[in-house]
Amino acid sequence: MSEAFLVSGVRTPFGRYGGALADVRPDDMAAHVLTGLMGRNPTVDWSAIDDVVFGCANQAGEDNRNVARMAVLLAGMPVDVPGVTLNRLCGSGLDAVAFAARSIRSGDADLVIAGGVESMTRAPFVLPKAETAWGRTSSMYDTTIGWRFVNPRMEQRYGIESMPETAQIVAQENGIAREDQDAFALRSQQRAAEAIASGRLAREIAPIEVARRRGAERQTVAVDEHPRETSLEALAKLRPITPDGSITAGNSSGVNDGAAAVLIASERAVAAYGLTPLARVTSAAHAGVPPRVMGIGPVPATRKLLGRAKLSIGDIDLIELNEAFAAQALAVLRGLGLPDDAAHVNPNGGAIALGHPLGASGARLALTAAMELADQKVRRAVATMCIGVGQGVAVLLEAV
Repeated sequence: MSEAFLVSGVRTPFGRYGGALADVRPDDMAAHVLTGLMGRNPTVDWSAIDDVVFGCANQAGEDNRNVARMAVLLAGMPVDVPGVTLNRLCGSGLDAVAFAARSIRSGDADLVIAGGVESMTRAPFVLPKAETAWGRTSSMYDTTIGWRFVNPRMEQRYGIESMPETAQIVAQENGIAREDQDAFALRSQQRAAEAIASGRLAREIAPIEVARRRGAERQTVAVDEHPRETSLEALAKLRPITPDGSITAGNSSGVNDGAAAVLIASERAVAAYGLTPLARVTSAAHAGVPPRVMGIGPVPATRKLLGRAKLSIGDIDLIELNEAFAAQALAVLRGLGLPDDAAHVNPNGGAIALGHPLGASGARLALTAAMELADQKVRRAVATMCIGVGQGVAVLLEAV
């Protein structure tokens, strides 16, 4: 059985909702990171790519019709390179990495590109067909995030709380105070600011040129747009999203646009193309949890992953945990027996600072974890994230 190596990766800067990347189609964003990946790996024969696997959570607008395949064609890759789009909501990009690595470890492939894309700005409104012939009533749904076309049986059995409401439930059930959430959010912003200032995050990013509407000049976007300067005092002044709650815009991830892609290669491909791996992708695990507490999904997923590998949480040198909400991230840390301010968790900040373009975030986590393993010269990393409708995913990476 071959090992699967993550050898290279690139992402767009992440834009705010309606911000710097608002005028970039998701299929074009996905094509951009494929082009960037090709540019960073000139020795690879791109006609030898066995598959391109992209995660995307929406797929209701310009990202329909298999955005992975569309990106392959738009990026100018050989037409015989295939592509597939998968959807595990927020976990889609990380699932793509697991899918690619599994294909290589099984011997079915030697070179696979894995990634993800989401334009939450450009997610469309959708109008269902009338329930009866000649019906004159209709509903419209915003596909940016959350429930739509709800099955009444689902609502009766599990509820259809919004994402902030699920975070509030997690906070209440786990006794996570507003002050702790705001302190976690501030650490995310501070760590991201340090990583931007040092140039660490720039190494992940392929700047993208955008043309704004109304005839404005083209501009190059090279830095994540979501991070912001703040303080505990400023965070404390923000109004809760839910009445009498503790979840705010300041201690939640953003609604964002972005794409990311990584190249996964077998031992044979690494040797053939003279590649230098960043990390091995060794295994993945998934778990389900009640939808109303979807944020705790990384706890059982990570435990399952570690159990299969016969490891403990103390054996993990680095963790990239998606920060959907500070309350959710803190519940996961405490559930895994880690301190709130663990230095080896999200050392460059997380989604509260950097943003969370749903389908792309998991691929970013894997890329960041692989780069940090190589930079820090440590042994093991876990990338993990919670998933809407109640799931968790975790992926284990190891040093080469």
